[in-house]
Amino acid sequence: MIQVIMKPTLHRFATCKEFAEKFQIGAHDLILTNQYIYEPNFGELDLTAHTIFQEKYGMGEPTDTMVDEIIKATSETHCNRIIAVGGGTVIDIAKVLAVAGSETVDDLYAQAPNLTKHRELIIIPTTCGTGSEMTNISIMNRTRLGTKMGLVGPSMYADSAVLIPELLYGLPFSVFATSSIDALVHAVESALSPKATPYTKLFSYRAIDMIISGYQKIVALGKESRVELLDDFLIASNYAGIAFGTAGCAAVHAMSYPLGGKYHVPHGESNYAMFIGVLKNYMEINQTGEIDVLNRYLANLLHCDVGNVYDGLENLLNHILAKKPLHEYGVTETDLSEFAKSVMETQGRLMSNNFVELDYDRVFKIYQELY
Repeated sequence: MIQVIMKPTLHRFATCKEFAEKFQIGAHDLILTNQYIYEPNFGELDLTAHTIFQEKYGMGEPTDTMVDEIIKATSETHCNRIIAVGGGTVIDIAKVLAVAGSETVDDLYAQAPNLTKHRELIIIPTTCGTGSEMTNISIMNRTRLGTKMGLVGPSMYADSAVLIPELLYGLPFSVFATSSIDALVHAVESALSPKATPYTKLFSYRAIDMIISGYQKIVALGKESRVELLDDFLIASNYAGIAFGTAGCAAVHAMSYPLGGKYHVPHGESNYAMFIGVLKNYMEINQTGEIDVLNRYLANLLHCDVGNVYDGLENLLNHILAKKPLHEYGVTETDLSEFAKSVMETQGRLMSNNFVELDYDRVFKIYQELY
């Protein structure tokens, strides 16, 4: 059994200038990013690299149509190295560009996991949530199928992952909240996964500790106190990425994808909408094993009884991001059965990582409870 996968070489630099000099960015490179990130951080470095600003091809999380257009634009640059500087959307698109020739997104899904790497890939996260700089998974909204799906292949790992804390300093609190909760979900799901190992759990539980402790400081000292904690949150996100890169994510992510795909709810927020509901249903089925270990660990961090641990966790998280019932996103009762069917038919990769098996009836029940 594989114990831990760490494919990218991990780097850390104090500034973007230091990174650019070390990696000798030049005309053979393509920087995929957002204009609001590029201009203040790289604009004065006089780089000769090509640039693609993701927002010019569509807003929000990546869709198949958006990525098809960016693949075409990338081929015209004749670059041999992709440098992704951004959040989850930019990172997910960059992984596709590393393996895309002239294919469409649908072609690549049909070929997966046997994808060929065409370009070197460097990933620099600008949020403290994705952790996917360490993984080989790209999530896209497949608009022609009506759901989000993961594209996965060994060739989609970055060659280098780079942490630059200064890129997080301008992060709005709302983005900080959704991305860091996403990292917490990564850590919890990977800890409970049947594929978890003693090595991945080191990263999972340390990430949980750092994120919960950070939230407690923010609640005590105010939102602006997060600035001094951003380096810790960036590292915690990376730890969680290492953990779920081997152990995988599970039902929380699988059940969030129809919500995000149809109603365009930000990824971290849609995960939070499902998070506690999935954990409570796990407990209804099996209260022993790793979930007992997790609950005791959380109770110690939250200073509460084990029996009240999920209430304590939700109370803390609601200070960071208010949880909404599904109907407030526009979800209808008819959607619930359609969502459950979509999860069972399209998210088998994620559902195989559940702490306990969840069938259609259980998934539908969770959606009903969260509605």
